Amino acid sequence: MSVQILLVEDDLALRTVLHDALQHDGHTVTVASDGDEAQAVLRERTFDLLVLDVMLPGPSGLEILQALRRRDQGTPVLLLTARAAEADRVLGLELGADDYVTKPFSLRELRARVKVLLRRVERRPATASGRFRIGAVEVDLDAYALTRAGSTVRLSPTERAMLSLLWQQRGRVVERSQFLQHVWGSATIGDRTIDTHLLHLRQKLERDPRRPRHLLTVHGVGYRLALEEP
Repeated sequence: MSVQILLVEDDLALRTVLHDALQHDGHTVTVASDGDEAQAVLRERTFDLLVLDVMLPGPSGLEILQALRRRDQGTPVLLLTARAAEADRVLGLELGADDYVTKPFSLRELRARVKVLLRRVERRPATASGRFRIGAVEVDLDAYALTRAGSTVRLSPTERAMLSLLWQQRGRVVERSQFLQHVWGSATIGDRTIDTHLLHLRQKLERDPRRPRHLLTVHGVGYRLALEEP
């Protein structure tokens, strides 16, 4: 079965090029040209990947992303943005995007990012069931969920992939280069992207994210997962 991708882009020329490239890679591509059309499609169908322009007529890409994440943490989202400011890119990650490319970008780069995101969704954790415990938190990687005292929060695909790697290397330092290799599949993203996703994961995992006891920073190197509270 082919991968189902929703491509949301208001520029006709770019939308056509991206549609043809993704379709050439064997994916089934549905297109939307504005925010209202995208929201209508998302209410009716689910997709394996959303390629989403930030600047759209009607609801913006960030508004669509925010609405999607309220009901769906599992579908990976790749943002397309013409904005150069780091704050705008970080905001997209904070709202739950898994990756972004900044216009102008090459087709080769976009296809590589899509491939990595789809591979990340397909990848299974090293544990047999994907279920384990970190302190007072029950983790279910297969369900993209963390549960503490009966309250459940969802993990994005990127958060799930990072936590899976941390679990596999529990007790040891996971360097930034390892996150790049195993989660993003490339070294083209910045440290800020890794830190932003780790911050979100810490907010979900820790009782007090400002004083973490499990997801610990090893300054200048990376992060370490401690199963027992110090």
